[in-house]
Amino acid sequence: MKAMAVVAVLAMAATPLMAQQHQAHPGAARPMAMHDDMMPGMDSMMAPMMRAMAYAPQHLLRQKDALHLTSEQVAELTTLGDAAKATHDAAAQQAKMHLGEMEQVMQAAVPDTAAVKMHMDAAHRFMGDAMWAMMRSAAQSRALLTDAQRTQVDAMARRPMQMRHDGMGQHGATGH
Repeated sequence: MKAMAVVAVLAMAATPLMAQQHQAHPGAARPMAMHDDMMPGMDSMMAPMMRAMAYAPQHLLRQKDALHLTSEQVAELTTLGDAAKATHDAAAQQAKMHLGEMEQVMQAAVPDTAAVKMHMDAAHRFMGDAMWAMMRSAAQSRALLTDAQRTQVDAMARRPMQMRHDGMGQHGATGH
């Protein structure tokens, strides 16, 4: 069970980075495809978090025209997003450092399991901190929206999930 939690946290912490990479390479394979094979059921574990992340400030700001955000909402979302990114990036950097240290320890012929555990636990904690920064900003962003805007975001968040469950994946029915 703890191994599943670690993989889930790793996937959550990497999600913003994978999304950026996927946007940069629209023809690339689906970023989470490898997790589908490694951990069946990961989608159902991650779905609530992914729906919540629909409220991440940067997602809402990309949809500002469709959501008819006011200038005040845009300003507040920008402030929330900037703060969340700074906190996320600092925690993610610490996690990356500990993962690198853990990798170094694992290179030994006889790795020190106490050192591996210490770095794995620290990386896990920092990845959780990074994800919490994003989830907190999503919750705060949700509170800034009107009921109509929340309904619209919820509908947009359901569409990609529905497409995946219909077998269309990230690239539509053509599979490209």
